[in-house]
This record gives sequence, structure tokens and C-alpha cells, in this order.
Amino acid sequence: MNSIKSEKSKEAITYTLFVLPALFIFVLVIGYPIIKSFYLSFCNYNVYKNEAVWTGFKWYLKMFKHREFWWALRNTFIVVGVSVFGQIPIGFVLAYILYRKLVRFRGFFQAMVFLPITFSMIVVGILWLKMFSSVGAVTNLLRIIKGDPRYTIGILTNKTWAMLPVGFVLLWIYTGFYMIVFLANLQRLDPSIIEAAMIDGASEAQIFTKVVIPSLAGTIVILSILAISGSFKGFDLIWALTGGGPAYYTEVLTIYMYRYAFQYQKYDFACAISMVIVAICILLVILTQFIRKKLAGREV
Repeated sequence: MNSIKSEKSKEAITYTLFVLPALFIFVLVIGYPIIKSFYLSFCNYNVYKNEAVWTGFKWYLKMFKHREFWWALRNTFIVVGVSVFGQIPIGFVLAYILYRKLVRFRGFFQAMVFLPITFSMIVVGILWLKMFSSVGAVTNLLRIIKGDPRYTIGILTNKTWAMLPVGFVLLWIYTGFYMIVFLANLQRLDPSIIEAAMIDGASEAQIFTKVVIPSLAGTIVILSILAISGSFKGFDLIWALTGGGPAYYTEVLTIYMYRYAFQYQKYDFACAISMVIVAICILLVILTQFIRKKLAGREV
């Protein structure tokens, strides 16, 4: 009995020694900045004197009165919606098409869909900015279709539709990543389950909805969490594509925070914005986990 306990204590010490360096780096790089930002969000911070004077909820109240904040929040949720309800479902369907061999030249199809994720986000942003410009390929194609050589699309300067090309580019880039992840998980499924469903007369749509989706529910939840966290971190693509413009109509929370931190040097206000981003991320992840448990309970 004593030998078993000593063996377990040795394992615990070994695990601790392996984990401690990573934990130290995490606390130093992630934990401390979050705690510091949380404190500064309640202060008037003088960056030149490195002085912080407690002011309470001043910056939060100011933020909630800003029209730009609500617009940035709206755009951020649009990005989350495109990621969770666009990239993941489309990636899943494409992966299923490849898995079931419903398309020819599968290797070429898979490579072409996955290829955009290998490009730099800045390069992609500049590329699509040129595509949607007055001399870009998209505008020239529409000129041919409409028969008007002077037609300009102007979608990136329209406050109502400016997020539409952003959403399209996000789909174009990240759908291939989710397709590959789903394809890898589909290949782990037992083929006999699908064969049994086919013998029972199930259609392709019934196999997909009744067999495949429930089998990959855990993967869908994990990818949803990744999509949510990635959406709130998104900065480089939108910055290269629109710069947050026109005005602030394509600004997301990270660009809104960047503008106040590095352009206006209002680090205390930017810290308050960052805390709102962290809080919303946590709430969305909790909601996702709650939905997963509810679905798991139904399956049981």
C-alpha cells in the first residue's frame, strides 16, 4: 500500500515539474496582463508618469454611451455569426461530400478549399481590397454583366453593406480549415454504422443528419468555441481590408480597442474595452458548453 502511495506521489511530482514551466509562462504572458488590464480599466492611467488613479466604472459608463462601441459590438457578433453559422456548417458539408466521395477530383477540390488558410491575413486583406476596388476584378465582372463600363460597386464604402465583403472573405479563408478538421474526424467513424443505415434504407440526407452529426457533436462544440474565440481576436484581416472604415462601420471590438490604445493613447479606456471582450468570450463559451450538455442529456 505504501509503495503504491509513494509511486503516485512520484507521478504527481513529475507531472507538477513538467507543468510548472508552462504554467509560469502562461501566467507571465497571459495571466498578468489580464489582471493588470482589469485594474487599469477602473483607473485614470497616465502613461508618461506610470500613475494610476482609481475612478471606478468611469470608462465602462463612457464606453456604453459610445455609438462606436455598439457598432463595433454589432460587427463583432456578425463575425461570430459568420464563423459559427457559416464556416463550420459549410466546412462540415464539404467534408461530408469528400468523405462520401460525392465529388470527382477530391484531392484537387480539397486543396483548393484549404489553400486560402495558408496565406497571410494581411496579404488576403489587401488582395480582396483590390478585388472590390473600382478597378478590381469583382467590379469589372459586374461592369460586364450590367453592360455599364462606368459602374462602381462601392460596397466597402457603404455603411449598410460594408460588412458583407468582410463576411465573404472570412468564409473564403477559414472554411477550408474546418473542412479538414471535420474530414479527419469523419475518417475515424466506423463505416459499418453508415453501411447499416444504408441497408435500412436511409437517404444521404438522413445519414448526414441522424448518424453523422450526432457522432461529431463534441467536435462541433470544440470548433464552435475555437470559432468564437478566434472571432473576438480578429484584427489583421479587417484592418488590411477596410481599416475599420468607412468611418467606424466595419470596426470590430479589437480595432476599436486598438484605436483608443495606440492612436489616442487612452490605455485605461482600451483596458476597459479589452475586459468587455474577455467577458463576452467567457459568456459565449459558457453558453456553448451549456448547449452541449443539454444536447448530451437528450441523447442519453
